[in-house]
Amino acid sequence: MTLSRSELQRGEVTLSWLESPVSRKRGSSTVVLLHGLAGSATEWIETAEALADEFHVVALDLRGHGQSSRRPADTTRRGYVEDVAAVISAASLGSPAHVVGQSMGGHTAMLLAAWHPHLVDRLVLLEATAAGFDPSGAKRLGDYFRSWTLPFKSRAAAVEALGGSSFVQAVSADLEERQDGFWPRFDPDVMEATMEFVSEPRWAEWGSVASRVLTVFAENGYFTPEERRAFLTARPGTESCELKGVGHDAHLEDPAAWLSILIEFLTRS
Repeated sequence: MTLSRSELQRGEVTLSWLESPVSRKRGSSTVVLLHGLAGSATEWIETAEALADEFHVVALDLRGHGQSSRRPADTTRRGYVEDVAAVISAASLGSPAHVVGQSMGGHTAMLLAAWHPHLVDRLVLLEATAAGFDPSGAKRLGDYFRSWTLPFKSRAAAVEALGGSSFVQAVSADLEERQDGFWPRFDPDVMEATMEFVSEPRWAEWGSVASRVLTVFAENGYFTPEERRAFLTARPGTESCELKGVGHDAHLEDPAAWLSILIEFLTRS
């Protein structure tokens, strides 16, 4: 199964996504996949291929990432969310979509469900909460990306230089090849600005989500047991599970376990 590349112009931002053919089994049912900070749609290819027999799958490059506009003027949460709303309206054939997001993409998905409930059927949040964080963390992330010695001579050189984690492997696989070497498909200052807005707590929005929700945490992920409990307590009725033996990028570290949980939730009556 081959994923095709589609685009949409929304104001000054070009949005690009990978898309599977519309499934004949479930007609117009669409699943939208949202990556985390500094990621891209390509990290969802295995997930998209696993879902494509049952669903029409859209894996979006969020603004500032991948093949979407690299330097958007607007890095607010509203900008990100309205992009996803526009893509769902364009790609889901008039029906609400199931929306799946990891980390910053999960945060975006949560706000989408709060602000545009008519667009979201089921919601899956992987390693994401509404709690926010110390805004100084955004600068630390920006400094980390600025510390990369660019360009890389090859994708393999990038993996070697950056440590070989599942996140690094995904980023390296999607590096942009230019005449002078290989470059990330994002800019550090845009990543930092994006996370400054993600740092704001969003408890009211989380509590207002009306969709059927599954939260998935990683055993070795970013969130403590206390933070997970606070998140679930703030919205009674939320389903939750844990992926064992993996970290924040659980969908890349153990795709089989991730897909088992995801498919069961999306196909359950």
